[in-house]
Amino acid sequence: MTGKAVDTKVLIGQSEFFKGLSRRNMDILMKACVFNTLGKRECLFHEGARGEAIYFLSSGSMQLVKTSAGGREVVVKTVEPGETFAEVVLFERDEYPVTAIALKKSVVCGILKRDILGFFSDQAFRNDFIRMMMTKMRHLADRILFLTAFDVEQRFFRFFEEQYGRKSEYHIGMARKDIAAAVGIMPETLSRLLLRLKGEGKIALKGKTLQVRPVAWKCLDD
Repeated sequence: MTGKAVDTKVLIGQSEFFKGLSRRNMDILMKACVFNTLGKRECLFHEGARGEAIYFLSSGSMQLVKTSAGGREVVVKTVEPGETFAEVVLFERDEYPVTAIALKKSVVCGILKRDILGFFSDQAFRNDFIRMMMTKMRHLADRILFLTAFDVEQRFFRFFEEQYGRKSEYHIGMARKDIAAAVGIMPETLSRLLLRLKGEGKIALKGKTLQVRPVAWKCLDD
């Protein structure tokens, strides 16, 4: 547990969310950390469950999934080591807005909501934490807007256009699961999307080469 805590402290200090915390405030957080090891596909918390803690991923990979009104599961984010998640339960709502699932064996550090709120009696800690939390929330708000403003096909082509520019051919270096996470869908959904787009003559796949037909871009131009 000691070695794990030391590694996590380094990661927390380098993370975007906690970046800028003083050593004193970092020590305060670390004393409140509770570690939990999850197996592959094990659920950390379910959407709608009472939000009792925020989490920091020490190792492994977590997927945050939200269920739409129609019952469709949408991947909001894939969390990698060094990232925090579930911060929304601190102030905005009492329930988790997503389900968190381990994609592989993962170690998370949980910090109880009641402990963090107790730390807020310290003005320096409060100011540091609120600033970092607001930065994270703006990012998540932008991500949710992206997921709700565009359908799956639009998000797929928009991802390639924003990352590499509009081209007729791409040499893909990313794993499919990473592309799926960036588009906001499950890997299985990405496979079905690719099959459909191939059947419609919008794309061609040859190994790691993706060819995009001109007609495919109409979904972004219309």
